[in-house]
Amino acid sequence: MRSFRLSAGLLLAGLIFAQKTQIVWSAEEKPLLDKIRTLRQVPDETRGAVTRELAAKIRDLPSSANKLNLASGLASLSTEGDFGHDALQSVAEALAAALREQQMASNGSMPESPWVELASLIRYEHVRVSAESPLLTAAMARLQADDQQRRQADFTLTDLHGKAWTLKQLKGKVVLVNFWATWCPPCRKEMPDLDALYSRFKAQGLVILAISDEEDAKVRPFIEEKKIGYPILLDPGRKVNQAFVIDGIPKSFVFDREGKLVSQSIDMRTRGQFLEMLAAAGLR
Repeated sequence: MRSFRLSAGLLLAGLIFAQKTQIVWSAEEKPLLDKIRTLRQVPDETRGAVTRELAAKIRDLPSSANKLNLASGLASLSTEGDFGHDALQSVAEALAAALREQQMASNGSMPESPWVELASLIRYEHVRVSAESPLLTAAMARLQADDQQRRQADFTLTDLHGKAWTLKQLKGKVVLVNFWATWCPPCRKEMPDLDALYSRFKAQGLVILAISDEEDAKVRPFIEEKKIGYPILLDPGRKVNQAFVIDGIPKSFVFDREGKLVSQSIDMRTRGQFLEMLAAAGLR
């Protein structure tokens, strides 16, 4: 099973530095780990404040691999919705500080994933941090290359009713491509908002193509129970997931009526956030 976001999985498994011995959490670190593991249970209206508090406490920790684990794990959860740009900024600063410290301690020998996490916050969530490093430069270049690949991507997939959909044949429509799975809580959380937006804008040319890499027998009963109205496409071989460089879900991409990629999300979005994405394609 894939993680929602790569760093969240690494945090819970404790594998950012592939440590061979069991991780030992200090008395300062363990409460922060527990709060991060239960962050999805915090009500949305207070989650931003809790996220900022956790970021501040992580930033105050002594330098260690555990500190980077915590900062990276919190970063991977901070984008699941709209908890305020100040929360994202606080998280990015904590992650950047942990990366700077660990880079010095490890003489530059570090995994790519936390740098990609920071680069994603900078590129897609528009935070500002001071973290000059060849590793960050490489991560930013990787994201730019991924986006270029997505701009060129095309696919033909069949929905649950047997209809084939080809992305590049939908010019003249605004297309939102959403990658999801039945087992993914953030995916399930955003689906009612997507369905409401589909009902609102489909007469204006909105097409939502929701792509799952699961089998029909898993997806069909879930969709029937949830009564989702937009097309659900199956990608069991993950060829389209690979074409869009999907390493965690949910992710969404909006193409305008000319077929140009105009907005994207790296995680779950709220209805308001989806409206901002669609506005970039001219839907209001």
